[in-house]
Amino acid sequence: MVDAFRSGPARHVWGVAALVQAASDALAERFSACAVQGEISNLARAASGHRYFSLKDADGAQALLRCAMFRRAASLLDFEPEDGQRVELRGRLVVYEPRGELQFVVEAMQRSGAGSLYEQFLRLKARLEAQGLFDAGRKRAIAAYPARIGIVTSPGAAALHDVLTALARRSQHVRVVVYPSPVQGSDAPGSLAAALALAGRRAEVDTLILCRGGGSIEDLWAFNDERVVRAVAASPIPVICGVGHETDVTLCDFAADLRAPTPTAAAELAAPSQAACRDALEALATRLRRQVRSALDRHLQWLDATTVRLARPAEAARRRQQALGMLAHRLAGAALHPLERQRARLDRQALRLVRAAAMQRSRTAQCIETLQARLHGVDPTHVLARGYAWLADEQGRVVQSVRQLAPGQQLDATLADGSADLQVSAVHPRSDA
Repeated sequence: MVDAFRSGPARHVWGVAALVQAASDALAERFSACAVQGEISNLARAASGHRYFSLKDADGAQALLRCAMFRRAASLLDFEPEDGQRVELRGRLVVYEPRGELQFVVEAMQRSGAGSLYEQFLRLKARLEAQGLFDAGRKRAIAAYPARIGIVTSPGAAALHDVLTALARRSQHVRVVVYPSPVQGSDAPGSLAAALALAGRRAEVDTLILCRGGGSIEDLWAFNDERVVRAVAASPIPVICGVGHETDVTLCDFAADLRAPTPTAAAELAAPSQAACRDALEALATRLRRQVRSALDRHLQWLDATTVRLARPAEAARRRQQALGMLAHRLAGAALHPLERQRARLDRQALRLVRAAAMQRSRTAQCIETLQARLHGVDPTHVLARGYAWLADEQGRVVQSVRQLAPGQQLDATLADGSADLQVSAVHPRSDA
């Protein structure tokens, strides 16, 4: 084989740079201006304003095209590109010579509909949100001072190392229980849901951390699986979701009780640092010492005052005797004053009664005198004394008219000083009567 390699006809041997340059020139001549459609993945925004990402077919084909969109072209965009978006690109194919990689330099970009995974993400998010899995009211508070923390992730993942490093640095007193599960691939959703359910059944930790490192939307898709999302929502243990980087968002973030931008941040949210706990304990100890000292001072003052009072019992007895004397005086006065008031009231009422009786007797005497005068005025004896006589017939009826008389009739006449029997000899009535 070596001989064949050496014995061939004379040929041109390329240098690496020359061969890459020739391939780039050939691509530039063949694909100097072309358009391609696909789904954005692994989008990165450089500080310079350039955008770097990969483009893949939305139907899941394995081909991948690395793309670069420089700041000038990116500044002309009327939307913000995101992972999972389906776009149409116009530009040219080149070879990136430092790495010998095929690259598509994007001159223009326009949306051509959301990518299939992103569409699934939005549809599932809307359905689960309508079922209440993301409601803020069902979120639970994370344990402030956990004794054990559970971690659901892959044992070989860098995220586990980040979480353990953060906990070892900040909270060495917290024990860690790892519930292993793959975090990527077709088996990941079922394994993650099973690990969450196992942690809930064992109930040996205070907080669960669900985590993995960053990646494309495909890499993180297990955390958008409905089984995993429902397992997070149904977990009896509060869950902190720390999946991907700050810009990565999964449906588990919405279902978890708390979202962390990174796995390290999830560890920091799950347990307070020992330094913070020590500072809090020292502050509490200072307050406790101050309160105990203040209580002791108050009790010492009370003991001093009590000691002074006990040292002079005669003075205390004298004060007590004075107090009792004042109370006796007040008691006697309190009993006397009501009696005096009652006696004065009775005297006033008796005087009023005597005056009322005298006035009543006077009015009665006047009334009797008036009646006597009136009675005296109508007394028949006084009338007879003026020369009148009282006539009555034989039956004792008063004779008031001559028409009651007849000649020969017997009458009884009563005078002032006696009576007489009379006989009518004649009757002379007046003509005008």
